[in-house]
Amino acid sequence: MKRREFITLVGGAAVATSTSLSGQESRPARLGYIWIGSKGSEHSTRDGMRQGLRDLGFVEGRDFVLEERYANSQLDRLPEIVAELVGLRVSLILCPGNQVTRAAMEGASAIPIVATTPDLLESHFVASLARPGGNVTGMSLTAGTTLSEKWLEILKETFPSVVSVAVLASTTSASSAYIDRVRSAASSIGIKPRYFTTGDADGVDRALRAITEMKPDGLIVESDALLVSNRSRIIAFAAEQRLPAVYGNLDYMPDGGLMAYYTSIFDTWVQLAKYVGRILKGAKPGELPVQQATKFELIINLKTAKAAGFTIPEAILLRADKVIE
Repeated sequence: MKRREFITLVGGAAVATSTSLSGQESRPARLGYIWIGSKGSEHSTRDGMRQGLRDLGFVEGRDFVLEERYANSQLDRLPEIVAELVGLRVSLILCPGNQVTRAAMEGASAIPIVATTPDLLESHFVASLARPGGNVTGMSLTAGTTLSEKWLEILKETFPSVVSVAVLASTTSASSAYIDRVRSAASSIGIKPRYFTTGDADGVDRALRAITEMKPDGLIVESDALLVSNRSRIIAFAAEQRLPAVYGNLDYMPDGGLMAYYTSIFDTWVQLAKYVGRILKGAKPGELPVQQATKFELIINLKTAKAAGFTIPEAILLRADKVIE
């Protein structure tokens, strides 16, 4: 099938689905979108989904409308937001991150959910990768990889004198078994990591104050939606403390992050737009296999490095997928 024919087919499916869902001609399907932070603190998910749907021939306003809701880093607001979207009878809910996905599962069990989390299976959001079951599908961003160890390796290779490292993580992803595994791997390269976990915006500030008291040699910020939504203060903290930092999300880089290694969230949601199109056409999320991220990028911000007085080895620069100058 030619690409133009495919776009026409999928676009037509979107209109037909909108009509059947609403019972009225040409009424667009409502897509719920929940972000744990404030509006403007994250755009990769939302913009990637919009781009992906446009690529498939969907027209915003005609075929779909995006019902955007923001928790402003207040996790206790998530059930209320989910209930509001249920009341709007949205066709599905887009969920970036563990916290949002869990809230949607608990409050909208009859509505399809398309989610991205570090590991959908490990977090018990799906029954299996091949056949998720239930109402959730999407993409696992770190499943089957050892990104935490990779972030530590990048930090050590770039700054060989680093020994004590503060690791900022979410309480939803840093289990004791996970932390023990990372510590074991870190010891083999001469690093002593200490975890600081948080579950809300106030916890981010508390963790940063505790890290100041620790006086570490370096900083790792693990992948988490809550941390990404508070990235401005985290980046500013690293600059104030003159801490070499590696971030577990590429969205830190345009705002002045030093180094990041992760998959592109924008590209992830462009890809997942295909699942949204299939669900609007009638597919069940529990029958759509969970995808797994396979492409990861290393980005280095030389402008930030120069401002902090850091020297990035040539070998690391040559390995980078992108260097910001």
